[in-house]
Order: sequence, then structure tokens, then C-alpha cells
Amino acid sequence: MKKIGFLFSILTISAISVLFAEPLKYKGTPNLSGNGKQIVFVSGDEEYRSEESSVQLGRILAQHHGFDCTVLFAINPETGEIDPDCQTNIPDLDVLKTADVLIVNLRFRNLPDHQMQYWDDYLKSGKPVLGIRPSICAFKIPKDRKFARYSYDYNDNGGAWEQGFGRQILGETWIAHHGHHGHEATRGIIVPEKKDSPIVRGCDDIFGTTDVYRVRLPLPGDSTPLVLGQVLEGMKPTDKPVAGTKNDPMMPIAWTKTYQINGGKTGKSFTITMGSSQDFESEGLRRLLVNAVYYLAGLETVIPDRANVEIVGCYEPLPMGFGTSKKGMKPSDFQLGIIEQ
Repeated sequence: MKKIGFLFSILTISAISVLFAEPLKYKGTPNLSGNGKQIVFVSGDEEYRSEESSVQLGRILAQHHGFDCTVLFAINPETGEIDPDCQTNIPDLDVLKTADVLIVNLRFRNLPDHQMQYWDDYLKSGKPVLGIRPSICAFKIPKDRKFARYSYDYNDNGGAWEQGFGRQILGETWIAHHGHHGHEATRGIIVPEKKDSPIVRGCDDIFGTTDVYRVRLPLPGDSTPLVLGQVLEGMKPTDKPVAGTKNDPMMPIAWTKTYQINGGKTGKSFTITMGSSQDFESEGLRRLLVNAVYYLAGLETVIPDRANVEIVGCYEPLPMGFGTSKKGMKPSDFQLGIIEQ
């Protein structure tokens, strides 16, 4: 009886572990452009509610454009609940083995080596990356760790990993707030020379309550700015631009670039420094991200004239801020009331 009881306990624990590790998946609507492409979202930040925005963008890409989407979260290993403050655990990263596009929305993560190995393998393969707002400082890993080079502040004296994942893969690391955080919102202004780029097609109302991040000018390497961030006097889309040097020149807030690490294949990335969950209420911002996914997935020639970015299901994003996440949520909770397959 003791052996049976012990075996039952082991099986129960294993079943619970599997349940906790089950990723959130949205199957793409058939007969749409994105069919056959696998998009993986990796969320995990304490401030900008990436656990909400990743779900909504995944639903949009699946239902309106046919992409198969998997959304991963920072998970408390003791409860199986989504916990943005848990910086050391994002299960199921092995799905990166079959991903066609990786969408990153992370801040200061310190993941264990076995989870970081999936990142390293993915990037060596040269597959595309889309980075959202805090992802320029996605990792903060101690110097004595195997993957310390991914840290936003990594220093190798100007070498191939200077300032980590943000600088080397996305094009910039964390420097500072350029707009007044929480007081000066952002209006996206398309770079005039890039107005015919398919990535900005239909993006005529980009707005977000997040402020503009400071970047170095010009951006490094072959980074190509597509959208500039106009700092506003307040937090409404109708507010006037701030006068003075904050908008002269304006900072790039969305750009493309290529990357290559450790002798791996060359890949391409798209970065946007807007992107709180409330920013996703902007139709123009959602369309910019959908268009960018098409571009990264090799579908640039079929980017719609005005991509469908209608909200799927209920979307009532919480304000940005520390400690504002909804408690007690598990990945499976986001399956409720969504796409009928």
C-alpha cells in the first residue's frame, strides 16, 4: 500500500506539473495568409502588463490572419499562476524549436540556463524577432552565469555582446525615459521617407500613454527607423506636442534591423518602444505590429492595405504600473470566451 500511495503521489505531482506547464495556444483561422506560420509570444514584465497585450495580439493574429499563436508567461512554480514578478521562470520555451517568429515582451528576466539555451539556439538559427517596449532590457543575468551576455548592461568592451540582447538583437538597450514617464504620452509619426513601407501601411493613428524612450542617434548598424515618437504635453491623443528639444529631434520608436550572433545565421528584427497593454487600444499601434509580423514571417508582399486588427473577445487592459497585474490567473483562463474552432 505504501508503494501504491507513493506511486500515486508521484503521478499526481507529474500531472500537476504538466497542467502548470501547458502553454496557451490559439489555432489560426483556415484559409488566411498566416496559415502554417507559428508565432510564439514570450511575456514577462512587472510594469506594462505584457500578459494582457500578448494574449490580445495573439488572438488578433490567429483569428483575423490565420497564424498559429502560442503565448508563454512568467509562471510562479509553486502555484502555476501567471506572476509577472517571478523573474526566474518561463516554462515551455522548447516551443521556440518550431517557431517562425518570436515576439518578446520581457523586462529584467533572470532565467535559468536550461531555459536560456532555447533563446540562444533560436537566435543562432537566424529566425526573426519582434521586441516590444521593455524588451530592450529583457534580461538581467548575473555576471557569473552562462548567459550573462544577454543582460541589458553587459560590458565586453565594445565586443559582439556589448549591452546584451537589447543592443545586439533589437538595436538598443535601456538608457532613460525621454518623455516624462506617466505624464507625457506618445504620438507615432511615420518617417516621411518610409511612408510607402508596407510595415506602416494603414498606420495613421499610432498613440500610447507610455512615454518615449531615449535612444542613441543614429541607431547602430543597419537599424532603419520607421516611426518617430512625438512627445505630447499630456496623456490624451488630442494633446499638443511638447515644445523644445524633446521633439527636436524626435526619437525613433519603431525600427527594423538585422542581427547575427556567435557565428550563427543572419536574422532580422523589428523593435517598438511603445507597448503597454493600454497602448494596444490604439488601432494604429495594433496594425503596425500585425504588419511587422507579416514582414518578419516572410509575408511582406501580402500585407493588407488595412489589416484587420479588431479586438477579439473582451479587452479591458489594466493601467501600467508595478503591482497592478490581475492575481490568480492561469494560462488556461485566457481560453475562455475566445475563438470558436
